[in-house]
Amino acid sequence: MEEAKVSGGARGVAGGGLEGRVVLVTGGSGGLGRAVVRSFAEAGADVHVPIFDAGEVAGIEAYLDRHLEGGMRGVRLHHDVDLTRAASVGALFDRLPDVQVVANLAGGFAMSPVGETDPETWDRMLRLNATTAFLVSRAAFPAMQRAGFGRILNVSAFPALDRGAAQMTAYGAAKAAVLNLTQALAREGAAHGITANAILPSVIDTEANRGDMPDADRSKWLAPEEIAAVLRFLASDEAAIVNGAAIPLTRDG
Repeated sequence: MEEAKVSGGARGVAGGGLEGRVVLVTGGSGGLGRAVVRSFAEAGADVHVPIFDAGEVAGIEAYLDRHLEGGMRGVRLHHDVDLTRAASVGALFDRLPDVQVVANLAGGFAMSPVGETDPETWDRMLRLNATTAFLVSRAAFPAMQRAGFGRILNVSAFPALDRGAAQMTAYGAAKAAVLNLTQALAREGAAHGITANAILPSVIDTEANRGDMPDADRSKWLAPEEIAAVLRFLASDEAAIVNGAAIPLTRDG
């Protein structure tokens, strides 16, 4: 097993109800992920972010330097982690303290008619969206069971439920798998103080989405900070009675 190289510092500023919690945020270098990392760090959590592509490091460091008091203090980056590989995830958890909160934000998107969706795209969507969430949740589960506390936060999507989500066969199936995984984790974890919930956000206002949809009406798009606030609540003690939920996040009815 390869060792995960770590950079970063000690705990961030206290305040916000998650002081001292060990939080793992996958996909933490993305547009949503950076806001989630910031939110947990502001709440006093010890935040860990696995990184696969070294090119992602500068972006998250610059964002946190701008938006988080103390910058990277309280946030640790773990390099060369491939979340689609069990061995790499295992090596990451060998380096981590016992994780109490997992936010599975890592994923990917592809869109094509079913007849034009090749097996490689199907497999890639499952690996990036469902396999990553499964491997990380599986690795975190034993320590959560021993501690009698755990929060698993997954990101699904409306195509997982919407029969009208045409041209998103592989993506929708992968996100449906995330929902089923969430419900299984919720059922198995309930006796151990572990909750598992999934959010289903509509379009998120990120740089990537603005670039992909330059002419779209952004009035109903969701700010990453709004989604981060929901995840932060679900990670808290106050959310102990929320378990196995699929929570739509949208400005539409």
